[in-house]
Amino acid sequence: METKVNTACETCSHFNKEGLKKLGIQTDNFDFVVALAGNPNTGKSTVFNALTGLRQHTGNWPGKTVMRAEGGFEYNTDKYKLVDLPGTYSLLSTSEDEATARDFILFGKPDVTIIVVDANRLERNLNLVLQILEITDKAVLCLNLMDEAKRNKVEIDVRTLSKDLGIPVVPASARFNQGIPELIQTVSEIASGQIVCKPHRIKNVPENIEKAVKTLTAEIEKEFPNIPNSRWIAFRLLEGDKEIIKALKSGEFV
Repeated sequence: METKVNTACETCSHFNKEGLKKLGIQTDNFDFVVALAGNPNTGKSTVFNALTGLRQHTGNWPGKTVMRAEGGFEYNTDKYKLVDLPGTYSLLSTSEDEATARDFILFGKPDVTIIVVDANRLERNLNLVLQILEITDKAVLCLNLMDEAKRNKVEIDVRTLSKDLGIPVVPASARFNQGIPELIQTVSEIASGQIVCKPHRIKNVPENIEKAVKTLTAEIEKEFPNIPNSRWIAFRLLEGDKEIIKALKSGEFV
């Protein structure tokens, strides 16, 4: 995986008014779908606004009371639809928020998932990061609130973090628009295939569990040839995830 973080700036040609255009609520005829995920209080909404403009198109997710926000931006002629997922600490579907975020990343198959974390509380945020990386291999970590981290004398080795996670890591302070141009360029390169991520996945699984997972994965792929991340689904079935069982029975994966 390419672990370099591009150092483009707002004055470069990539980020002139022709290269980047905030579309607000205009999300028609998009080329790529981008999911925005993260724990609560990580500045996720600030990142959303920095990418799309201050306007949000809000409404409920189908069949749920959870609110959704969508926006768009155009970068180098490509249009991106940005979907702001509910802030959550986990994807284990113990709440409606968690199920909604998990289902969109898994079933909605976004072209890129931006995972926003608080640089001051990175260790606390990594639980959700690792869960997301079990589902998708197209993600970028937005290391937000770097201005506060600097004030608190928190130091993060971005290159090592990127290498360990297997995805690009972009330091940012969204409220000051710092790191947003680099984030946009990284999203573009992941969506277009210029950056190929090789995210961290569960290793050293006990032999009996690994055998069961492989057997179940093969059965899932046989029944649903185009299913996303059958291995992760197999793990969830073995843990008795009722939402995943329900989704399989209803054909929601197709």
